[in-house]
Amino acid sequence: MLVMQLIGGLALLYVGGEALVAGAARLALRARVTPLAIGLTVVAFGTSSPELVVSVGATLGGTTDIALGNVVGSNIANVLLILGVASLIRPVRARLGILRRDLPVMILCSAALVWIMASGGRISRVEGAVMVACLVAYVVWQLVTARRESALGEDSVPVPRFPRVPEVVLVVVGLVTLTVGAKMFVTGAVGLARLLHWSEAFIGLTVVAVGTSLPELAASTVAAYRGEGDIAIGNVIGSNVFNVLGILGACAVVAPLPRGGILPGDFVVMIGAAVILLPFVWTGLRLERWEGGVLVAGYAGYVAWRLLAA
Repeated sequence: MLVMQLIGGLALLYVGGEALVAGAARLALRARVTPLAIGLTVVAFGTSSPELVVSVGATLGGTTDIALGNVVGSNIANVLLILGVASLIRPVRARLGILRRDLPVMILCSAALVWIMASGGRISRVEGAVMVACLVAYVVWQLVTARRESALGEDSVPVPRFPRVPEVVLVVVGLVTLTVGAKMFVTGAVGLARLLHWSEAFIGLTVVAVGTSLPELAASTVAAYRGEGDIAIGNVIGSNVFNVLGILGACAVVAPLPRGGILPGDFVVMIGAAVILLPFVWTGLRLERWEGGVLVAGYAGYVAWRLLAA
């Protein structure tokens, strides 16, 4: 039964990723905003919906280690595993705007989370509310900037090759399919992990994190294959920002979120994964295949270390 849930979840994630990427690209065309902005907002937040559902549910259920570990682990997996795999499929081109605006925001969010946990050992309700407010400001800033750049002709949106289905329908179907697929996969994966007697922190950082990041993996790899590099990298950066500000912020509003069993090394790897993108995307403004291999190898090393520390 658990194996069938894993296989069924993966199948739904693939279909959902195809629909979401196609719908998002068309939405950018209709709204006259850049595909990068769509990747940073609609696709990123949509593919992060499984993390939101899992983390808020874990907080309500009192398993805060899974809630926090899910976000920290997802942010690590998004950069090292997802961008690594996507660039192995096809080199992912990064726009200068990512270096100038969005990548520093992701690094700043990661650093702010570490500072909050180091100073107080938890995220309070007030801090959670501030984080959610910052997310709203970030989204507004992204959309305003995207409309201005599109009006100036600084970007263009390729028409995706997909059956003539309304873009809103594609986005909604993609998001629903991704969410259902992620839930099926996570249920099966957590069941297998608990049979192996792993800790909640380790399950959250690895099994649940990778499982809930599968929508990002599906969307980014499909986008990379189609040559939609802006959506691929924008999806990862936007998801990481949403994970910290939106998901942890919402969880902390529900109940203060302690550090629990998350190790200092986990936070160090999360920040390191964000920072390492700077030199990678700066060299030619794209991630080459060999760089993707380095990222994937780094994630394998992190999982091995965390398994030994569990």
